[in-house]
Order: sequence, then structure tokens, then C-alpha cells
Amino acid sequence: MTIRTRFAPSPTGLLHIGNARAALFNFLFSRHHGGQFLLRIEDTDRARSTQHAVDVILDGLDWMGLTPDEPPVYQFARQARHAEVALALLEAGHAYRCYCTQDELKAMREQAAAEGRPPRYDGLWRDRDPSEAPAGAPFTVRLRSPRDGETVVDDLVQGEIRVANAEMDDMVILRADGSPTYMHAVVVDDHDMAITHVIRGDDHMTNTFRQSQIYAAMGWERPRFAHLPLIHGPDGAKLSKRHGAQSVVEFREQGYLPEALDNYLLRLGWGHGDAEVLSRDEQIRLFDLDGVGRSASRMDYTKLTHMNGVWLRAADDGRLARDVLARLEGRPGLVLDEVAAARILRLMPGLKERARTLVELADAAAFLARTVPLPLDAKASSLLTPDARALLHGFAGEIAALEPFTAAEIDAALRRHADAHGRKLGQLAQPLRAAMTGSTTSPPIDATVEALGRDETLARIRSVLGAAIGG
Repeated sequence: MTIRTRFAPSPTGLLHIGNARAALFNFLFSRHHGGQFLLRIEDTDRARSTQHAVDVILDGLDWMGLTPDEPPVYQFARQARHAEVALALLEAGHAYRCYCTQDELKAMREQAAAEGRPPRYDGLWRDRDPSEAPAGAPFTVRLRSPRDGETVVDDLVQGEIRVANAEMDDMVILRADGSPTYMHAVVVDDHDMAITHVIRGDDHMTNTFRQSQIYAAMGWERPRFAHLPLIHGPDGAKLSKRHGAQSVVEFREQGYLPEALDNYLLRLGWGHGDAEVLSRDEQIRLFDLDGVGRSASRMDYTKLTHMNGVWLRAADDGRLARDVLARLEGRPGLVLDEVAAARILRLMPGLKERARTLVELADAAAFLARTVPLPLDAKASSLLTPDARALLHGFAGEIAALEPFTAAEIDAALRRHADAHGRKLGQLAQPLRAAMTGSTTSPPIDATVEALGRDETLARIRSVLGAAIGG
């Protein structure tokens, strides 16, 4: 048997982080077992489904590296097939026509509430002859659910779960306009797509019991189910905007790498010993459902940011430089030309050591694309005392004549000049950093000066001194 899993989002909004984790688990499970990962867009809610939301889902999955093995299936396009199965159930006596009006259904709900019962359909047309209905009256098609016994699900995460069939009513599978309900369409699609394992959030547990009855009525083999605990906020409450980012788009905009988000989501509710930072190949090799916990997970944004820093330091410098340039686009006071790009790439090994997100990385690299005069923050300005300016003035002469212009030679010149004037290294290096960056933080100053180049270094010293320097 070939393992086939699917991710089946509704295109009615952004790709939520909980759905993204479900997609990741489906992908890893199928890859671990040498199977296939599929995508189905459940767009039957035409009023809320949008092409923009579809594009966001496809883009988000691509960004996360979760590529389906077949083209996406669009549920709305399969309505004729859904209706075909519903009518087959009707013909076999496993479903029936219900002619209840909206007023009658409302009355049923109100009576149930008054009697302290769940507001279920009471089976009014379950055993009635359709000839009793008014001529031409609209009808829905309802599944003739079993009244006795239990529906049992041997869940791969939650274990065996049982529900008495008497607790479930006869659900609608085909609406009066001939369109299928979500509950019915999902079963038909999973069967036709030969899905072997349905891995989804445990908020779908009730749906699973209802859908199991359609499988049984059609005589179809039921897939194995695995219901994942939901992701809560750090305080244990339902994840919401007040906790922080919730969608894949937000995390990408905030500067998280896809491999870091994937790695974090994998460890959120799944464990394998002390393993924390795992490559995609390691994830595929290790992942299986027996490592998934049964309790809800809590989103830890601090831990995610730390893990992002780990992945960022391991990332390719060229890739990071391209992302930084894209994030700096449109900022005032920057010239993002080939010179700036070369500086950013050259200094990237030092820049990424200090950053935790791509946003922080772009902020730290912005000085490399600034034009003089640089804006100075308060701490940088305080370092440029008359004594510091005098040191910089003299050091500029050494920079002008320095050969070769390398980090090692720049470091040696800094130490030499500081010693010659009876100063500690920091008394020269820190004012120089302020002049080069406009702040008090940067990669090592020798590497920073090397990345800026001789001419730019002298121009920035001139700018803070307000006087022409030789060279």
C-alpha cells in the first residue's frame, strides 16, 4: 500500500500556523513512509473563498518547502461527483429525502432547547413516504444514520475513541439546491484520491465520526485518522492576535526563515529524544505519528526566535544578502546599488552572528547602503568627543596609506595608532564604529572598515569631523 496523505485547507483567509503544522506533519509522514503528499483546496464555500486566499496558501506551502506530489484538487469542481454519490446512497436506502421547511427545523431546535436536549434533527422524514410532501416541494438529502451501536475510531494519536450513534442525527449530505455539504464532499474526495491517512486538528474529531458513517454506508474502506492537538497561546488560551503572529505570511514578514519555522513547528507537539535542530532529511527520517503528544501545544515565540537565529547563522550568505536588499528597498537615505550589495555580502558573516531575524539583519546592514552624512544615534554621538575626533583625524592618514587594505592590516593599524597615542584600543575603535555605522554596534570594526572600502571609510570620517582629510 502506498501511503497517501493530504492537506485540505479552505481558502477563506490566511494560512494559519496550526494549518501549516498539519501540512508539515502530513508531508513528513508521507515522506517518511515513501508515500505521497497531496493538496486539496476545499473551496465549496463560494461566498468566502477567494483566489487571493488560494494564492496565499500555495505561496505559503511553497515557501515552507511543502510541495505536493500532484496538482491541487479543487473541491468545487467535483460537485457532480459528490451529488452522484449522494444519489447512490439515496437509491440504496442509506439516505432519504427530507422536506422540512426552515420554520419546522427552527421549531425542532427550539423544542429541543426547551427540553434541555441538543438541537438535533428529529428524523421527521426518515420513515415517511415522500408522496406525503407537497408537489414540487424542495428537499435535502439526509444520511440515514444508524440509531444503535457505536462508531469507533482507532486514532493514531488519541487512541481508541467511541461515540454512541444515538448521539448523532441524520446529517444533510446534499442541499436543496443540489450542492453537497462539506461533510459529504470530504469523504468522497478522500476516497477518490485514495487517501490512506487523514492527519488534521482534533477540532475535526466530531466530523470524523459523522464522516465514518458515510464510509460505512458506501462500503468504502475508511482511512486511518490522526487528530493533532491544537496550538494555543503562551498563556494556554486560544491563539489570537494578542499573542503575536498567527499566519505563515506574518512570520515571513517578521523575518523568520522557512526552515526555522518548519523546525519549530515540528518540535511543537512532537518529540524525538533531545533532538532540537533538525534538517529536512533528518525530519523525514525521524518523523512518525508515535512521537505526537495528545495535549495542546503552547506557542513560544521566544523559542522560535532563538531557533531562527540558529538557522540564520547557518544560512547561505548570498541568500541572506538578497533578502536583506529586498527588505531595505524603499527605505529613505539608502542607495541599493551594486556597491552596497557587495558590501552587504562581504560583511554578512559578521552581520548574521548578531541577528535573530531577517528584519534585525536588514536593520543591522542598512548602514552599508547609507550616504554621508550618516544619521547618528545618541550613543554614537556621545562617543565623538574632541579627543576621539583628534584620534580619528590622525587615524585617517593611516587608512589613506594602508596597503593591503585587509581586515588584518586594519586591525594592526588600529592597535598601532592607539598605542602611539597612549590609548586603549576601544578608545579608537568605538568612535570609529560610530563614524562608520552611526551606532555603537556592528560586526568587528576591522571587517566593517574592509567591507566599506578605503574611499567610503575616509568619506565617513570626513563627515563626522567636518574637515577635509588627506587621501
